[in-house]
Amino acid sequence: MEAITYTLTLKVEGAKDLMVPVVSGTSILEGAKKANLAIDAPCSGNGTCGKCRVHVLTGEVESKETRHISPEEYSSGYRLACSSTICSDLTVSVPASALAYQTRMKVTDLSTSREQGIFAALQEELRDRGFWGDHGLSLVRVQLQKPALDDAMADRERLLWAMAEQINSTSESIHFSLHALRKLPQVLRSADFSGTAVLRQDADQKYTVLDLFSGAESENPSPVLAGLAIDIGTTSVSILLVNLQTGELLAVGSAGNGQIRYGADVISRIIESTRPGGLERLHKAVTDECIGLLIKQICHTAGLPQESMYRVVVAANTTMTHLFLGVPAEHLRLEPYVPAFFTTGTLRGTDLGLGVHPDAEVEIAPSIGSYVGGDITAGAFSSMIFKKESLSLLIDLGTNGELVFGNGEFLMACACSAGPAFEGGDISCGMRATDGAIEACTIDQNTLEPTFKIIGPAGQKPLGLCGSGLIDTIGELFRCGVINAKGRITHEGKRTFRDEWGIGGYILAYADQSESGRDIVLTETDIDNFIRAKGAIFSAIRTMLTMLDFSIDAVEAVYVSGGIGSGINVKNAIRIGMFPNLPLEQYHYIGNSSLSGAYGMLMSRKATEKVLEIGRGMTYLELSSHPSYMDEFVAACFIPHTDGALFSLET
Repeated sequence: MEAITYTLTLKVEGAKDLMVPVVSGTSILEGAKKANLAIDAPCSGNGTCGKCRVHVLTGEVESKETRHISPEEYSSGYRLACSSTICSDLTVSVPASALAYQTRMKVTDLSTSREQGIFAALQEELRDRGFWGDHGLSLVRVQLQKPALDDAMADRERLLWAMAEQINSTSESIHFSLHALRKLPQVLRSADFSGTAVLRQDADQKYTVLDLFSGAESENPSPVLAGLAIDIGTTSVSILLVNLQTGELLAVGSAGNGQIRYGADVISRIIESTRPGGLERLHKAVTDECIGLLIKQICHTAGLPQESMYRVVVAANTTMTHLFLGVPAEHLRLEPYVPAFFTTGTLRGTDLGLGVHPDAEVEIAPSIGSYVGGDITAGAFSSMIFKKESLSLLIDLGTNGELVFGNGEFLMACACSAGPAFEGGDISCGMRATDGAIEACTIDQNTLEPTFKIIGPAGQKPLGLCGSGLIDTIGELFRCGVINAKGRITHEGKRTFRDEWGIGGYILAYADQSESGRDIVLTETDIDNFIRAKGAIFSAIRTMLTMLDFSIDAVEAVYVSGGIGSGINVKNAIRIGMFPNLPLEQYHYIGNSSLSGAYGMLMSRKATEKVLEIGRGMTYLELSSHPSYMDEFVAACFIPHTDGALFSLET
């Protein structure tokens, strides 16, 4: 039967209608992807999470009933976008949260006093340790003799001779970029043969003229030597525009990773990349639709042309690095889990099409394994654990969980699959940290009534639980005796219930209190999924320490970073057995350590070399091949743990 083309119209509150042609049999979710609309589907369209609810207004779809939609909702037109195929021209109403990953994702915020303090401390430490200012870029002022009939030396050679004398080098050691060469005749003649050159000293003691600006110093202020530090996370992307001469932050930008519409986790995206055109779609989703737009925004904010960015550093996990560069990533998920590269060497701006200076140096933080990437080597640098005598533990919590343990003598790293629950996947009321997410929760011991802190403007109603709110809620339910060590509801009251299948739950917010008009409920199934996620974190810590013959008590400092790290109540994280039972004063939140590490690399080639050295020297532990890991994981799948001696009941 010949395929028929229909028109899918997507109506999103607060946005223009989107219309896209689709072939009959296409799911609403796939049609939305084609329209670049990120309908939330953490399960990658498998129909298991129930998050991709849409309301069919007109037209016909083929869709089965599901436990995620009540019979009443189904009869009124609600469907799951992933399991509803289009059979006619169709108009669908999509929740406003579908655009949250582009407009309202809670990401790196350096405007808060807490984050500013962390960043200021990093800058001071970088200066103290000598990781500052040796990025190789400089400005050279020149005043040339004007050409004449008896002095017809070419513009390029005239400038090279003058510059060589100023920097105490030879003209043969200085090269011109094509970008600068194209500007040369006009720049020299526009200001009586005076101007400023942007010069980069390369590793072989040679120089490259990257750019030219006209005018004497008295007439024209010095141009800004700018650089970019970029952290590409699975869920979000953060970017810093930096004055390389001073280290000053000129502008900051953050957004959801555009790849999110192809899956919430790296495995889903790797699979998508193997489909026809998939690798290019994922590459463009993060470069053109995300980073490229962020660069335009921050340059507009700072009042700088994009070509003034002469150095770029990118830190990302191994999968994101591959997809950012457009390198096939399918072997990362196939045994023996071999990436295409650990390091890339120095790339050029023109290679990546980011709109920065075409000859900008682009450095990629090195990976050490399929699931431990440059975000962790950069984080190990910015946390400075590689310089410490004390034994330290770095816990990076984002869509994935990565750990580094060690000190100045050794470093070991591993990754564990803990991300889906922390980012809202596998949790019926779970969501990412966008408007409406409950990010903190306390429960009254006597009344069992909850109190929330909600992301969004004043008066924002709750819509669901993000990772930090989930940790708080489960910790509070356990403290108040509502759930037992297995995560089962043991208390009967107005906020607890059992459904027709005997599954218990706790009502966080009633329908009239929530943004969606439905009860926000945490079920025993949700709690069980979360227990496995937190168990993955703690069992990874225990496995790594045991392998090195250390006990938990040997850890003298814990550095917490990553997407949900800022909102975590450490006491609750310990109470539920996610973090080791160590004194609270040993825990330190260090912000986005991946972005901080990229900033350090941006400011210093010495820092860049140190991060490469950290990557070469770090031992990668593949947990799946370690014989004791599964035993540790099973033991950690209780609240807090099967070994009571590991956790104090006073916590």
